[in-house]
Amino acid sequence: MILFTSPFWLLVTGFQLWMLVHALRSREWVWAFFIFIGSGLGAIIYYLTVYRSTPSSGFELPGAQSRARIKELQAKIHHLDNAYHHFQLGDVYFHRGRFAEAEKCYRAALERDGQDVDARAHLGQCLLRLNRPGEARPLLEGVMREKPDHDYGHTMMALAETLTALGEKDNALLYWQHITQNHSYPRAKVQLAELYAARNEAGAARAELKDVMSDDAHAPAFQRARDRVWIQRARTLMKQLN
Repeated sequence: MILFTSPFWLLVTGFQLWMLVHALRSREWVWAFFIFIGSGLGAIIYYLTVYRSTPSSGFELPGAQSRARIKELQAKIHHLDNAYHHFQLGDVYFHRGRFAEAEKCYRAALERDGQDVDARAHLGQCLLRLNRPGEARPLLEGVMREKPDHDYGHTMMALAETLTALGEKDNALLYWQHITQNHSYPRAKVQLAELYAARNEAGAARAELKDVMSDDAHAPAFQRARDRVWIQRARTLMKQLN
């Protein structure tokens, strides 16, 4: 009885339930089973390998996310103060959803190297997340003119989202169509489906959503966790269309 009322075991049980709920919501049935039967070890492994690697917003950039990485980059900036380390720190903050801090880092990188295409692209994405699509647009369009498939299509996706936010849905549709012809990102397919649905093109929307859910069924755990925001949106829209 003392075992189950001790603060330590209450903390372990609470953490285990937290990870179990997350796994169930993400439809990670195998992980949920191991978390349920484990004494906390399964929950810890799930937290380190799946939960921490998943951007909660569904928007991603390359780069580490740990506090240790932030301190490491801050130390390098203190000693070297070059554009690359400011840019890397911006990516870390972006991934953690700290967009205001990311913006400062990207601008610091561009002050030191104004032609850096990666810094311009990621600053554009950051401004979009800060609900400033008008400022994001020229940055993203400039990168697109130089490198249409920059960041493996992620910059083009940000531009499509920017155009949607600015009310230019027809132009955004063309970009989404181009992206989905070359990539299978759920982020692109779901937003394309949403535009199709808004245009009363239910058949085209269902086709994109079916592709998303079919791919998800066979995706590895880390990918399913990463894309869970878009899978949920796909399921919600499919229910509305049926």
